[in-house]
Amino acid sequence: MFVPISDNNPLRHLPFQYVTVALIVVNVFVYVVFVSGLFADALETTAYTFGLIPAVFNDYRELPAQYAVVPESFTLLTYQFVHGGFLHLASNMLFLWVFGDNVEDAMGHWRFLTFYLLCGVAAALVHDFAQPQSVAPLVGASGAVSGVIAAYLMLHPNVKVWVLVLWRVPLRLKAAWVLGFWVVLQVFSVLTAAENESVAWWAHIGGLAAGAVLVVFMRRRGVPLFDRGLVTAVPPSRS
Repeated sequence: MFVPISDNNPLRHLPFQYVTVALIVVNVFVYVVFVSGLFADALETTAYTFGLIPAVFNDYRELPAQYAVVPESFTLLTYQFVHGGFLHLASNMLFLWVFGDNVEDAMGHWRFLTFYLLCGVAAALVHDFAQPQSVAPLVGASGAVSGVIAAYLMLHPNVKVWVLVLWRVPLRLKAAWVLGFWVVLQVFSVLTAAENESVAWWAHIGGLAAGAVLVVFMRRRGVPLFDRGLVTAVPPSRS
């Protein structure tokens, strides 16, 4: 498995990726305060209150009164900021940190925020369509981050990314290989997932599809797709 560490891809339009960092801060804050157990043991309450529950969203079930804090439609957004554990949070935030800055750079701050949230909403709707009577809360930023991954792959497939192979071996590969492998893994997982699978693979697919479509329309004018016009270093000629 490839674990991304960093990419050699400087910002071209923005001085700093404020929205990417803000999203990470908000996700970490929600985890520490509501999920981690440091202040209160509230994982189940938080998941059922702010997670998207397809059976409730589709009116097959009613949410108990103690969990019905926000309108069910709002959970299309709130579920994106709740994570079920530290590794769940860390993996999503790592991918967002490595790849979000350049997608934000290609769109601008506010457009990127809209893009991120829309990818998360699309991911939830696809998950809801695939499992309309599920009573398990959908939580996590994976759907939105999947959209970021798709956008990065559309924008910068030829950029080199440092990854850890099998969590140990550092390697520098093109983003097309790293993220392409990740996309294939999601499709394979959807096709082979067990009935009671705890990972919402369809949400990942929904986020990927939304990101691939939205980046075409939401990138800045003049920002190319697929690294068109990318200038790479050419070794000097030897006489």
